[in-house]
Amino acid sequence: MDAGVKTTTRTLGRWGSPRSGEAESGGGIEVSALGFGCWAIGGEWQSADGQPLGWGRVDDEESVRAIHRALDLGVTFFDTADTYGAGHSERVLGRALGKRRADVVVATKWGNVFDEPTRTHIGADDSPAYARRALTASLRRLGTDYVDLYQLHLSDAEPERAAQLRELCEEFVEKGLIRAYAWSTDDPARAAVFAEGKHCAAVQHTLNVLQDAPEMLALCEESELASINRSPLAMGLLTGKRGGAMEAGDIRSRPPAWLQGFGDGSGADPAWLARVDALREVLTSDGRTLAQGALSWLWARSRRTIPIPGFRSVAQAEQNAGAIAKGPLTAAQSAEIDRLLGR
Repeated sequence: MDAGVKTTTRTLGRWGSPRSGEAESGGGIEVSALGFGCWAIGGEWQSADGQPLGWGRVDDEESVRAIHRALDLGVTFFDTADTYGAGHSERVLGRALGKRRADVVVATKWGNVFDEPTRTHIGADDSPAYARRALTASLRRLGTDYVDLYQLHLSDAEPERAAQLRELCEEFVEKGLIRAYAWSTDDPARAAVFAEGKHCAAVQHTLNVLQDAPEMLALCEESELASINRSPLAMGLLTGKRGGAMEAGDIRSRPPAWLQGFGDGSGADPAWLARVDALREVLTSDGRTLAQGALSWLWARSRRTIPIPGFRSVAQAEQNAGAIAKGPLTAAQSAEIDRLLGR
């Protein structure tokens, strides 16, 4: 564990293309240690067979207020994807940032094909031609002329195709359309393909106190990449909410095979809740909420971690951002968590 590390800021990768007027630097792109994930603010959307893919209904005006509050609290990194809400998340984020766009680092993703009018995911496309069209569309929805971090959103894309897309991303960097790129995948071998590129800055992967990823963290350390942590609160299990069945438009109401911890959709898996309960005393130490403790564990886990918890309200934004002041867990606290989980 790496307790005591700096947690006000982190760096995306070893290199980042400068914005207009900035000097080229090998120091990477600096971001707040906590990012905000914008999946939930995309609202409801679904697969072609009706599987919910969002987090249920959302109030766009509250989402905008929450983004503004996050900015005021020092959050400078926002992660979205073109497919979240079938384009809606990008539109809301772009509107909220407005004139403050240059003050933040925006990450988005491509690879999924969707229909905006019906908010339906209809497939995947790993072709270079689609990547070009997807980037143009994302820039339009975000209301910007560049993306700071562009991420491949197809976790199981073939490595040979990924190598082609990596070179295409280098072309995007040269044209000033993006500053850096990454792959959103839980496979270290695939992530290593992108890591070979000069302007690869990160890997986005699952990581939380219940789901460790030592091999991916080792790759990030070896390749000098940021570890962007999706599901840092285990899809809500680490927020303290126990709840029952989720609303119909929530992905957790009909969890796909990859979504662990929610069984058949009737509520959280009791075995997972028992693990959360076992960690509660340690995670809520030093005045933290359970969610803040889970984020603090991530900062203690590695100097490269950047958790991106989701949010749908000002209150959630404030609680998540409040973790920054608490800092990482101590080495002793992290060791106790490993003992409690038997690892």
